[in-house]
Amino acid sequence: MANLINLSENLSRLNLVPAHLEKELFLEDFKSSQIGEIYESIPWGKLAPLFAARKDNRGRPGFFSTQGKLALMFLKSYTQTSDEKLIERLNTDYHFQFFCGIYLCPGQRIKDGKLPSKIRCGLARKLDIPACQKQLAKYWSPWIEHTNVLLEDATCYETDMRYPTNVKLLWECNDWIYAQIKLLSKYSKLRRPRSKFIEQKQKWLNYSRCRKKTHKQTSRRIKSLLYLLEKLLGQLEEMETLTGNKDYSFPSRYYKRTKTIRKILLQQQEMFQTGNTVPDRAVSIAKDYIRPIVRGKETKRVEFGPKANMMQVGGINFLDHLSFDAFNECARLIPSVRTGKEMFGQLTHVAADAIYATNKNRKYCTENKIVTSFIPKGRIGKDEKERQKIRSILSTERATRMEGSFGTEKRHYGLGRIKARIEQTERLWVFFGVHTANAVRIASKRKEKLSKQKAA
Repeated sequence: MANLINLSENLSRLNLVPAHLEKELFLEDFKSSQIGEIYESIPWGKLAPLFAARKDNRGRPGFFSTQGKLALMFLKSYTQTSDEKLIERLNTDYHFQFFCGIYLCPGQRIKDGKLPSKIRCGLARKLDIPACQKQLAKYWSPWIEHTNVLLEDATCYETDMRYPTNVKLLWECNDWIYAQIKLLSKYSKLRRPRSKFIEQKQKWLNYSRCRKKTHKQTSRRIKSLLYLLEKLLGQLEEMETLTGNKDYSFPSRYYKRTKTIRKILLQQQEMFQTGNTVPDRAVSIAKDYIRPIVRGKETKRVEFGPKANMMQVGGINFLDHLSFDAFNECARLIPSVRTGKEMFGQLTHVAADAIYATNKNRKYCTENKIVTSFIPKGRIGKDEKERQKIRSILSTERATRMEGSFGTEKRHYGLGRIKARIEQTERLWVFFGVHTANAVRIASKRKEKLSKQKAA
């Protein structure tokens, strides 16, 4: 064991110059570490061209290459830290620097704490999930076992937002519209129109403090907030008309937000009058693409975020379909089987939940000689005992291994609460969260295989 140097007692023995000059020593240490093994399990040469930007010699060259940007996104999911803390860790950890393809000398630091966010937005515009997953599957196939068995299930990755009750949503709409009226009256020097906003604000605060809210209280708040929102929107339109002749320009997000609020007003009015929900229901003024996903679980009946139909081969998860709108996952069995054939060749066994066992899916699997975990319909055949054993094994594998992998991704790779702000970056967040978990699994499999080869 190497002797440790106590800095408080033996500061004179500490010599940093040779260590920083000998980068090869750091590189060898990086390759033998866990994060170095993860680095070796990712096909950078295949992924980087899919995200490469157009060559442009204008402006200052970027600090990271395309591969370095992808590596930073993998580190983001691997560490589950904020963007500022990720940059702080990158400045002080040479393992992270080698992972991103850079080396900072003493005194050099990355000062832009928002750099990961900027990189995330740039990569999100170029993300092609099917093309990326084909390259990953091709590179990982030597370490994936049982490529003829496909497991399939759906899950929801929740976005980071408050639970959108009708009263909360309507109050947020009123608060934002009133703030725009105040700003517009301030800069245009127009008289602010009268409203009952201050009075309704106090009633909202009193309502929000109640631990138990009766149906009558909630209905009264919704009715008042609907009336106030309709009035405030009318006042805002009048002020926009009065300032139309002046040199005022509104940002595009202003029009997008007001359009979303008008849509929410119409939907909430219809729901209040009929008592029924509405299709394509908006639940957030900042994220107008989020829709309620009814999952029917005991703890969470409704979830808010992208719903994903996942397929697993040899313990490695792949995104078959990702959508912010609710969809019936049973329609995704045939497309996922075709995708699995393109990636890994012939499939002989498929395990899925009971919701996938439609007549169309059963017929397709029978025609293609695919054994499923579905409970058979009709009369029992002669070899029913053997088929029952196969169904039991497939069902157990899907229920334990696949659903367990969902929990691992959500708890350890940043998919428990997606903190991205727009639809494109949320898709990118899910993609890197899923495949960072896959890269860790592949790294452990590569290590086991290499150790067996050395032992042999």
